[in-house]
Amino acid sequence: MTSPVTSTYLERLVTDGTDEQLWLQARARGITATDVAKLTSIHSIPVVALEKLRPSTFSGNAFTEHGKTREPIIAQWVRERTGIEPSSSLFHAEQDKRHLATPDGIGVRSDGVLELAEIKTTGKGWDQIPGNYLRQVFWQQYVLGAQRTFFVWEQHRNFIPIAAEPQSTWIERDDDAIAELVWLANGLIGELHRLTN
Repeated sequence: MTSPVTSTYLERLVTDGTDEQLWLQARARGITATDVAKLTSIHSIPVVALEKLRPSTFSGNAFTEHGKTREPIIAQWVRERTGIEPSSSLFHAEQDKRHLATPDGIGVRSDGVLELAEIKTTGKGWDQIPGNYLRQVFWQQYVLGAQRTFFVWEQHRNFIPIAAEPQSTWIERDDDAIAELVWLANGLIGELHRLTN
């Protein structure tokens, strides 16, 4: 029998991510974790709105290609340690279908608690997780209704991992941070509406 948490988030599937064009089109119609990562304050809303309305000319670079190559390998490492399955699916929030997220991994514990994974590759060492990545994590938790996220990062030098295993930590859900992000995201929706009407 499917747990209530599982059925809830599966019912909010937008696209499974196998068709990249469909996935990109669906993301363009809402506010994603990538958008929210840029929302540092109310003052960032006009800038992010203009960025979202401009067609991106970025088609990737050596760093994004490295990330695409390494992510499935790291996702397997995550699966072996946590049971969290890799995912490329896009979901919408229960509260608003324009609130969207694509976590790198999704798992449901035996007690029904939903857990996510987020995977990063980086050329830099971190003393703490950068704020933009924390905003991504909290947004994904909100959209899917997850309690915590297994955050994994692999540092590389000249695109060669510097350690045999990536670094990782659990990030617990933060409802205060989520409430602020939802408020900023709704402000972004309002600004996009103003600019396009």
